Amino acid sequence: MNLYDAAKPALFALPPETAHRTVHRGLRVAQKTPIEGALRRRYAVDDDRLHTRVFGLDFPTPLGVAAGFDKNAEVPRALAALGFGHVEVGGVTAERQPGNPRPRMFRLVEDRAIVNRMGFNNHGADAVGERLDEGPLPEVPVGVNVGKSKSTPLEEAADDYLYTYERVADAADYVAVNVSSPNTPGLRSLQNRESLERILGALKDAGADPLLVKFSPDLPRPAVEEALAVVDDLALDGVVATNTTTSRPDGLRSPHRAERGGLSGEPIEGLATSMVRFIAERTDVPVVGVGGVSDAEGAYEKIRNGASLVQLYTGLIYEGPGVARDINEGLLDLLERDGFDSVEDAVGADL
Repeated sequence: MNLYDAAKPALFALPPETAHRTVHRGLRVAQKTPIEGALRRRYAVDDDRLHTRVFGLDFPTPLGVAAGFDKNAEVPRALAALGFGHVEVGGVTAERQPGNPRPRMFRLVEDRAIVNRMGFNNHGADAVGERLDEGPLPEVPVGVNVGKSKSTPLEEAADDYLYTYERVADAADYVAVNVSSPNTPGLRSLQNRESLERILGALKDAGADPLLVKFSPDLPRPAVEEALAVVDDLALDGVVATNTTTSRPDGLRSPHRAERGGLSGEPIEGLATSMVRFIAERTDVPVVGVGGVSDAEGAYEKIRNGASLVQLYTGLIYEGPGVARDINEGLLDLLERDGFDSVEDAVGADL
């Protein structure tokens, strides 16, 4: 039993948000101290076979932390020290937001899943942008996930996203546009072609580069194809697939399965991987695979189905701080088993 296994019952006895804040406090304490270096020595896996270059950026490993874990860019250095090859902070909105009423996060322990209806709670673009500028940031790429403020009308969404982008742009290695969270009213409707062209076009005109867009796993396949046409027309740099789902797969056992919000974790792994494959087969831009990843086999499956990078969040909650090390070491074993010289060689192997 490792240290996290021993601490997990106490953490899981707390409300999910309280446990999250407790972990965050510990990570903040570790940052910029000798503890950060000790974490890096314990958890980081440095092997050239894991190095990859995606949308012009160098990643020491394809595995990163998905948006939502570090909403306010408070612990990117500590997360990088745990062995992650990139950290996506946010979602950040133009306005500071408290989010939806609590409780708004629920563990589905029996299903190794989470349901959340957080509602883009964050300190706002001004505060997060200032924090990013103050740094110092980790040596791995830091992306910023940007969303729409709840009070902003849908027809003014482009200006809202642009405001946020301008305040985080200097420090962001890439920007991911979130039009797919199920917890902001009307947000998912922005995945239609006209809205995407208006929002993404405004950011491209402002110089956003690299620029990615994050899609919902619930988007009908014809709508995905239409959205990908916008990605190609505007020469975007990548697609993040996927966000959480409002669907509830058969077989969920937890009493919290009926809670309203987005489902993440093990039950959506197959759904997310199928979306990665669908997108990778229809565009040449890199795909970031997110959804249900908690072990090397799951990460590798997304890579073989077309993901150039992989992210997780819920897997960190259930597996603990050693999850990146375990996945990275496992990826090396899988690459060797299948005769690949690098993770880049394995991308799309099953397409």
